[in-house]
Amino acid sequence: MEIGIASVAAITVVCYLVGLIVKASCVNDRYIPIACGLFGGLLGVAGLYLGLPDFPAADPVTALAVGIVSGLAATGINQMAKQLSK
Repeated sequence: MEIGIASVAAITVVCYLVGLIVKASCVNDRYIPIACGLFGGLLGVAGLYLGLPDFPAADPVTALAVGIVSGLAATGINQMAKQLSK
């Protein structure tokens, strides 16, 4: 069984960029993880139906979960980089 790490990493990168856009807007920073999670979920379901090669989900619920976790991982990566730079 292959994990399909490239498509998951792509969702994480796109969600990180969404987080940067939300941060640059006038929206409160506490909504950044919510935006990343929602957008990741949308990308996960889109990845399932667009037929991404090696996508690690075979049904919409799993695709949604993979997308949400990938989106929230973008927030975690950002926070980890902040904490390590202190």
